[in-house]
Order: sequence, then C-alpha cells, then structure tokens
Amino acid sequence: MTVPPSSSKRPSSDPDRHGSAAPGDGDTVRRLLAAYDAQLRGWAGALPPGARQERQGPLLRVAGMHRGYLLPPRELDLDTAGLDRLIAEQRDWFAARGESVEWKTHAHDLPVEVPERLRAAGFVPEPPETVMVADTSAIAAQAPDLPPGVVLRRISERADLERFARMQGTAFGEERPWRAEELARQIEAAPQETAVLVAEAEGEVISGARLEFEPGTDFAGLWGGGTLPSWRGRGVYRALVAARAALARDRGVSHLRVDASDRSAPVLRRLGFHALTTTTPYLWTPPEDPRG
Repeated sequence: MTVPPSSSKRPSSDPDRHGSAAPGDGDTVRRLLAAYDAQLRGWAGALPPGARQERQGPLLRVAGMHRGYLLPPRELDLDTAGLDRLIAEQRDWFAARGESVEWKTHAHDLPVEVPERLRAAGFVPEPPETVMVADTSAIAAQAPDLPPGVVLRRISERADLERFARMQGTAFGEERPWRAEELARQIEAAPQETAVLVAEAEGEVISGARLEFEPGTDFAGLWGGGTLPSWRGRGVYRALVAARAALARDRGVSHLRVDASDRSAPVLRRLGFHALTTTTPYLWTPPEDPRG
C-alpha cells in the first residue's frame, strides 16, 4: 500500500549561484541544482525510533543513530571566527555523548573555507561522491533483463535485512553490524517512506539498495547500492536502480537523487543522471578512552 506524496513544495533557490558543478547540460544542471539546494539541504530523511533531529542555528543536527549528522545550508553567513565557534560547539556536543559525527559539505558551499576549518577542528574527510539527479520516469523505463535465475524482491523482515547487511559488508569491504537494526527500526516507524530491495540468486542476496521518499519535495533518494564482486557488470545494479525508480514514479515523484561513488557514477551517467556537484563527508570520531 502506498500513500500519495505531499503536495507542498519548498521554494526554489537562486540558480545563478551554484558554484562549479560536474559536467552536464548547463541549463539543466543549474535548474536541478537550484531545486536540490532549495528542497534538500538540511533534509535528514526518515529516522528510526530513538533518533532525533533539531535545529542548531543554521544547522540541522541529527543524533541517536550509529553516528550523528550535521547538515548545513548552502551558505553559512559567518566569518572565520564564527565558523570555528559553530564547528567546535557541535563537535564538543557530540564528544560529550561519546558519538562520532559527520558534517556533510558540498563543492559549491560558502564560505569556501568550511573544509579547512573542519580539518582544523579534527574532522577527517572521507572519499568525495558526486551528487547526481535524473528524471524518475526516464530511469524507470530502462529496466534491463536480469541474468537467468536472479529475482528482485522488496524486504522488511529482520532476517532478510540481516542478510542484506551482510552482503553490503562484503560488497563494500566494511562490516556494518548496525545496519540491519537501524533499517528495521526505520521501516517500523515509517513503512511507506523507506523501501529496501534485494537481488537474489539461488537464495543468496547478491545485490541490494534502498529508496527513501522525501515528502514535500520533488525527490526520492537512492542509497546504499552494493553488489557482490562476482555479480558486477551483469545488469543487476542497473535493474535495482530502475526498480526503485518505478516505485518512486508510482508515488508521483519526479526526480531521483543519489550521492554516487566513483564506481557507480559512470553507470548512472550512462542511464541519464546529471552530475550537479560533489559532496564530501567530514567525520569526527571521539578519541579512545586511554583508560580502556
């Protein structure tokens, strides 16, 4: 059962102040980036029970998950001293909780010294990703034929989510023991806003990803797509993109957005996604207690 998306839309931002974006059709990129900045900056998405979001001056602060998140607007109207104070206040707040925190930056953000000041405060950059957006119906129409024996399935049961999380750990080379629990709580709290899809072959989860609806905007987000190395290059990832696009299309969502890794960006570009800008997460982790 699905519910219609909200009809309320956030206002557009100034399309001429988007900074340098990755390659794409100029007018289209400016239009899409303006909508992205106006509608999605400071958007936390669906949260599991126990997590909370709150405004802290210009920032949206999210806490109570496996790590915290700090989501700024495109432009922070602060001088260097004010920026340093804001960063230190948030870092120290999470330090008191013993919780790591991610500050999400974009290449076209202002002031331009935000990354420098984050590094000075002890935040460490993770690999940059490309923000990409596409027309939902166009992507939904490009579903490839799956390899023989491969089926797609939407999941929500805890056992299936644990299998999905184990596959992600193998695909990304990084164990994520918290993922199944977090997704289970998120789906329980808002079952219509998060869809987890997997591809299976002979009962094994070989690929998977999730779709998150963002009510009140023109967008739905594609997140967490991963495929086992032995199944890459066979159309499974593209099939999951198209399947999630179809779910979004059926809810009346006009655009998909994704923060694409270097591996997935070329595939998405061939499908028709536009590269708008880049995003780099800056992560601060509490120091280990020397007392053990």
